[in-house]
Amino acid sequence: MDITLYYAPNTCALAPFISLREAGADFKVKALNFRKKEQMAADYMAMTPKHKVPLLIVDGRGLTENPAIQLWIARTFPQARLLPQDPWREVEAISVLSWCASGIHPHLSRINSPEKYCCADVSVEEAKALGYRFLDENFQVLEKMLSGREFLFDHFTAADAHMFWCLRRAQQLGFDLAGLPNCLSYFDRISQRPSVRDVVAFEAQTLAAFAA
Repeated sequence: MDITLYYAPNTCALAPFISLREAGADFKVKALNFRKKEQMAADYMAMTPKHKVPLLIVDGRGLTENPAIQLWIARTFPQARLLPQDPWREVEAISVLSWCASGIHPHLSRINSPEKYCCADVSVEEAKALGYRFLDENFQVLEKMLSGREFLFDHFTAADAHMFWCLRRAQQLGFDLAGLPNCLSYFDRISQRPSVRDVVAFEAQTLAAFAA
């Protein structure tokens, strides 16, 4: 099986990157430099006109959107237990993946690129403030979910990989987790996993190469 993950630093493509590492998959990574608009190149647009990451290519076929990619990884590498085995808990984990993708990520985008979300009556700073407010609302929910728990479910799953990215990106964009002790300790625990440390190190190397 030939697997390639198209990825860009700081993006949500970090989540399936972690899951592929957790699964012990044999795969290649192709990093795109968004500052150079490589996601808009004709060859990349031919693979995905969405011109975003992650993009997973498996034996020549392309798959986009984090929940779908994570589901494929979990089903293809069942020994990694990237989704709970209980059917109800499995769909709960898929619900968390969807929450990360559609309930949290848009607010991160609002903070990162507020000019894309402004209209005549809303300033850049107001757009960012709304993003922070809605992030806090979501992370308050997460704080309660994590009470007394090491992971979101009874072991590490793809949902943890995606939620880790959400918390990491939020902090990169200036969101302070100090008032959310469960979220902060959870983030620190996930940060220490070998798969996560490897991917974060790869990201640092990639950013250094792009800057050179």
